[in-house]
Amino acid sequence: MNITHFPIHVVLPEAVDDPARPSGGNVYDRRVCDELVDAGWILEEHLVSGDWPHPTPADQADLARLLSHLPNQATVLIDGLIGSAASALTAESDRLRQVLLMHMPLAETVPEVRVRATERSALRSARAVVTTSHWARRWVLSHHGLEPDSVHVAEPGTDLRAPATGSASSGELLCVASVTADKGHDTLVEALAQVQDLPWHCTCVGSLTLEPGFVDRLRTTTERRGIADRVSFLGPLSDPALQIVRSRTDLVVSASHRESFGMAVTEGLACGIPVVATSVGGHPEAVGRTEGGATPGLLVPVRDADSLSAALRRWLTDAALRESLRQVAQRRRSDLMPWAETAKKISEVLSAVRR
Repeated sequence: MNITHFPIHVVLPEAVDDPARPSGGNVYDRRVCDELVDAGWILEEHLVSGDWPHPTPADQADLARLLSHLPNQATVLIDGLIGSAASALTAESDRLRQVLLMHMPLAETVPEVRVRATERSALRSARAVVTTSHWARRWVLSHHGLEPDSVHVAEPGTDLRAPATGSASSGELLCVASVTADKGHDTLVEALAQVQDLPWHCTCVGSLTLEPGFVDRLRTTTERRGIADRVSFLGPLSDPALQIVRSRTDLVVSASHRESFGMAVTEGLACGIPVVATSVGGHPEAVGRTEGGATPGLLVPVRDADSLSAALRRWLTDAALRESLRQVAQRRRSDLMPWAETAKKISEVLSAVRR
């Protein structure tokens, strides 16, 4: 690596370290920054307030002011939650060496013409774009028409954990995601209701404050379907507390409607826990395959409660399937990429734009 004494300016959401609002993007940002520092880079962080990616004019003006005060030809690594919605990036494209770190294409989640135009302009203003999956890279190239050699992939890393011991019943299920409509908890609850004749308990870990109306409707549904005592909504947990939950988990479940990658999947696999997940976006990459081509879980169509319930029923009733998936998950666990490798890929992009 060709690292000089000039800092990398990193533009991050103000809530990047807020334990009440954990997200895969925030974890990714923090871990990459820590690894870059360990690798010898000098970082200067700039925390940006505002309701990104839905900024007010005042939020846009504050970001424009921040960027305008950075030195000429400074290298700037910008979180995609901010960068994809930032009109200010275009104005600074000639003066700053901008690298946009895209966790999820904004225009894929909010396909309005205005949003897509802003994101396209921001991406084309960057010297390089880093996506978190090959799916996201393909999406960006297909929808925004960027030069292929300007768009890179740096998948999220993982920390290898102690293997989960699971439970005697094999019915301890875990879903780690903010409880929002996009994460598919309504599909999950419907699927769980269809297997209530079998022994299971599902723990949901993630913010309950982003869409409180959705959470209320979800709780009402669990009561109406008779499974309220079998679905626990714990809210966000610290990493040590979450690891305690994972240690007794048998199966990780993600019913998400949109995923650029799916860190909850790889974090479960890091404990050797098999997965049932929707075959959407980067989820298949996160689930992955072993060297021999085996998959450590089951993929189901998105927004399909019947298919999800069928997969859960297979897991809960087929001991041979459970044992097979556990063995594959253990092999997949040893193949997961460490965070240092994620940072190395981003280091290579930063080094290239500084030349």
